[in-house]
Amino acid sequence: MRAAVRHSAAGTSAAALLLTTLAAAPAGGTPGGPGVFGPLSRPAAELRGTAVAAARAGSAGIEFGRCSEAQDMPGSMQCGTVSVPLDYAQPDGRQIKLTVSRVRATHRDPYNSKRKVPRQGALVYNPGGPGASGFHFPLIGLLPEWKRLAAAYDLVGYAPRGVGRSAPLSCQDPKGYFKGPSPAPTHPSESYKRERIAQAKAYARGCAERSGSALRHFHSLNNARDLDVLRAALGESRLTFMGASYGTYFGALYATLFPSHVRRMVFDSPVNPDPERIWYRNNLAQSVAFEDRWADFREWIARHDEVYRLGNTPAKVLRSYERARAGLAAEPAGGKVGPGQLQGAFLQAGYYDDYWPLRAEALSAYLKGDPQLLVDVAGPVPEAAGEAENTAAVYSAVECNDAPWPRDWKVWDRDNTRLARVAPFETWDNVWANLPCAYWPAPQQRALDVRTGPGELPPLLILAAERDAAAPYEGALELHRRLAGSVLVTERDAGSHGVAGGSNPCVNAHLEAYLLQGRVPSRRAACEGRPEPVPSG
Repeated sequence: MRAAVRHSAAGTSAAALLLTTLAAAPAGGTPGGPGVFGPLSRPAAELRGTAVAAARAGSAGIEFGRCSEAQDMPGSMQCGTVSVPLDYAQPDGRQIKLTVSRVRATHRDPYNSKRKVPRQGALVYNPGGPGASGFHFPLIGLLPEWKRLAAAYDLVGYAPRGVGRSAPLSCQDPKGYFKGPSPAPTHPSESYKRERIAQAKAYARGCAERSGSALRHFHSLNNARDLDVLRAALGESRLTFMGASYGTYFGALYATLFPSHVRRMVFDSPVNPDPERIWYRNNLAQSVAFEDRWADFREWIARHDEVYRLGNTPAKVLRSYERARAGLAAEPAGGKVGPGQLQGAFLQAGYYDDYWPLRAEALSAYLKGDPQLLVDVAGPVPEAAGEAENTAAVYSAVECNDAPWPRDWKVWDRDNTRLARVAPFETWDNVWANLPCAYWPAPQQRALDVRTGPGELPPLLILAAERDAAAPYEGALELHRRLAGSVLVTERDAGSHGVAGGSNPCVNAHLEAYLLQGRVPSRRAACEGRPEPVPSG
């Protein structure tokens, strides 16, 4: 989605796992390698290939050492690589290397310096995306909220396939990635739609031209398989994992495919795993949720009208925003911030309410005649173009490969024209981000049915904010229904995307109790929302 597979009753035996994998086969799957009774189907070959790759990685381990100069960070972070097959149906074929980072468990109790904390293994983290890197995650152990977890666990991050140095994907020249200033019409004209369709087709072609036949192998099922190889390389018989946002999706795939390999899993801000919603319908739901969160932001600004002078009602704040859009369309701020950049900056505020004060201050200053702060928060950063282009390429590859998308533009146009009448804030921007999937040159799979039965898994912890826009709350409810034995902790009346290890002590207490002691609350629990941001100025 700008960022998210269904349920099977498979058990933990090898035969049941094979049935689960067969159910996840892409339409038109091709034979894999030879089997005892003849050629293996592709899903059976991928299952076998995962076991082969994991056994190989378990024997080799990861040779951790000093990080390269470009990657080095404060603290004791070490770096290494693990090899995984590009195509799990061909485990002895082309290999790609995933970059991995680690900070070893400190064993130091932050509240009792005399107590030595026993190590519990590795805690592997993925921040989502698709396209985001968890490479710098181990450094989070330097923060006070994470020191107890850092005492007990080796904190492990990695860049998933396609991301950063892990066989990086690219779909266009990064030099042309940041195009600004740009428009962002909430009700685009037919000519503008034709222009964006042409751009989407060109982008999809670029992905194919730059990656060739390898492009089809960048998807969520392979991300889940990679996770099992990483588990083995770390020397862990069972995985302890925390995934946020999209990371919860392939974490759920992992739990479905490898239930006997699960120790503990935290799903932070889950996306909806229903295969009928991956990914097209999830993006429609996301556009609706961002409209609600945009309304929350405007209400907050209105309550602080004495600071920002943007209007004392949400409607007046919206008029101020639209006035800025019109002004930027006529004369971009700093020559590079137009309506598109303004919309992008305020979309970020829909993800994290910590961004609210600075965004409101920038809008206020712009309307008072000073555009510099808006340029600072919304302007493109050329130095980040390479990383941003890579993130977008992986995002497109994974989402477009994961599941079928409508191939007829008329479907997109009909659904989103209707939606934009009630949710104009993000609808069309979301369309343009995902439209290459309508013209995708690689095969599109069927999404796996995420589902586990009673007793197949140890307890799993799900954390979610009620008003999360990037991953609407119904996704957490759906994942909770599908993973038997999971527990759901809800942050009430809050909307920041990603709640683990943040500013809510109640959420953090549940997280620590689970990861440190294996304790979970009853089937459902709730925490009061974190305080609203304090206005700047």
